[in-house]
Amino acid sequence: MAGEKVLIANRGEIAVRIIKTCRKMGLKTVAVYSDADRNSPHVKLADESYHLGPSNPLKSYLNIPKLCEAMEKTRADAVHPGYGFLAENSDFAKAVESLGLIWVGPPSKVMAGLSSKTYSRKMAREAGIPIIPGSTEPITYGELKRIASELGYPLLLKPDRGGGGKGTKLITGEEMLTEEIFQSAAREAEYGFGRPELYVERLLDRPRHIEVQIIADGDGNVYALGERECSIQRRYQKIIEEAPSPVVSKEIRQYIYDLAKRYAEKVGYVNAGTVEMLRDSSGKFYFLEMNKRIQVEHPVTEMTTGLDIVELQLKVALDRTLPLENDQEPKGHSIECRIYAEDPKTFFPSPGVITDFAYPAHDHVRLDHALEPGVTVSPFYDPLIAKAVSYGSERTEAINNIIHFLKNLKINGIKTNIPFLIGVMVTPNFQKGDFYTGWINEVLENGGLPYMET
Repeated sequence: MAGEKVLIANRGEIAVRIIKTCRKMGLKTVAVYSDADRNSPHVKLADESYHLGPSNPLKSYLNIPKLCEAMEKTRADAVHPGYGFLAENSDFAKAVESLGLIWVGPPSKVMAGLSSKTYSRKMAREAGIPIIPGSTEPITYGELKRIASELGYPLLLKPDRGGGGKGTKLITGEEMLTEEIFQSAAREAEYGFGRPELYVERLLDRPRHIEVQIIADGDGNVYALGERECSIQRRYQKIIEEAPSPVVSKEIRQYIYDLAKRYAEKVGYVNAGTVEMLRDSSGKFYFLEMNKRIQVEHPVTEMTTGLDIVELQLKVALDRTLPLENDQEPKGHSIECRIYAEDPKTFFPSPGVITDFAYPAHDHVRLDHALEPGVTVSPFYDPLIAKAVSYGSERTEAINNIIHFLKNLKINGIKTNIPFLIGVMVTPNFQKGDFYTGWINEVLENGGLPYMET
């Protein structure tokens, strides 16, 4: 049967997460690993494993020829990219398709188009979806000056092929509108993303980051599975996510579901994806971008719908029927905390060896991880090591459940951001749901969290 063996082109907790669902579906799995991950849990859990090479990700997890070699030598039928690494790389998806394997994600052609932020914005505008005022084509320095005179300040100058806030320049006034800053941004874009093109958009006032999870089958059906609140960020990096959003009513939910589905249909999207939006201080929503993979924060949607999104991804890819007839309405509330191997005060990475690991049994908290005593947290990779995800019948219960769990979670041998996570969630702002994407940065710039214990 086609698709009976799935190669997971990733590592760590997401690889473990995918392997568990494959096992539930009766699918064989292949883990890939670098030197640093030779004894990692995802390697032990899979049915087969394949060594990619050195610990440097450029020579292992980002090495497309080596991954293609792994697919051929293990006779894999399908490839699940997880998130990060090559998950949104259209060249990798095309390579998988060229080998005759099943790519668990959107078609490479769709991915290639959506890799351009200006193309993505243009598609949104054509679909009648509000976009943040700015350019829908890459711009020159002269065009930047013209647009600035029309829009005013503040502005964000962004890489067209970028993501995660990397390379973004804040322009607060005309004195910052220099060709030197423009050229510097172009160089950073080329270094970080391989292309120098830039675009500009207006900086919204105290925005919230709210996204809609969709799943689209190959027959033109698109289902909205729920929205997620992702406004708790530090330097554009999500830290705590939740579902549903504290500021989204049933009527607003239907509105943003419609926007997300309309966008997916416009670009010919297939499989799981996330339409990300910003909500300004007046409550108006704007299209931001579409993520072409499973998201780190997908578990909060699973907790409030009872669905397994990885299973849905695999069913779409393997041309199986989805167990859905309608959009999903969230039940209860879920909160996810990203646990990083980092100092909770300085945020410097904290690689090392896990000497002790234990967590309390809790009926309403799930821990996605790839940890055990003796595991090395490598400096070569992202410091995200686990995700704690709580459920409650309402938001306060979900908050209390995850705080209690984190206080009793033991990860020794390295430093983690757990004290910081707890410190955020006990603040009055978080308890009331009163925050925006820049709130954490503002708190840190003004003395830090008042309740953080280390």
